Amino acid sequence: METLKEEEEYNWKEVVLPSLIPIVPEPELDRESGERRRGRDIIIAIDHGPNSKHAFDWAITHLCRLADTIHLVHAISSFNNQIVYDTTEVLMEKLSVEALQVAMVKTKARIVEGDAGKVICKEAERLKPAAVVMGTRGRSLFQSVIQGSVGEYCFHNCKTAPIIIVPGKEAGEESVL
Repeated sequence: METLKEEEEYNWKEVVLPSLIPIVPEPELDRESGERRRGRDIIIAIDHGPNSKHAFDWAITHLCRLADTIHLVHAISSFNNQIVYDTTEVLMEKLSVEALQVAMVKTKARIVEGDAGKVICKEAERLKPAAVVMGTRGRSLFQSVIQGSVGEYCFHNCKTAPIIIVPGKEAGEESVL
């Protein structure tokens, strides 16, 4: 996989999420400075697999705070495939409602066109988030070296710290959280 060049553009579409976003109370004061805390931006790379859902569940349970904003990013090969685009929109809407119910965080969603590793790194460069969270299939080292891995690509090329969530053996179809 090659990294995207600085001037190279990529296609994306914002997903209009349901208007269930709460009025988040003002963040509490920081002890040292007395100023209001600003929420963090956290990117969660999602797809339609159970390991991605497990990473999402882990992030909203262990990483997110009240003032944070989650940015859901899903990479597709082409916007021409309307079925994939529509099912991805439905998935993002469902995850945004779940994030609101579980962690009371704001959610933004974006579907990007292109190679998953490249566009996740490009989104991380654009947003400058506190973390980039993604799942992994749990392949062996040999398999990931031979076939390539989005997580490995992001680990080596993202300027923001990626958090790669490895599924437990008992995760199976459902998330263990």
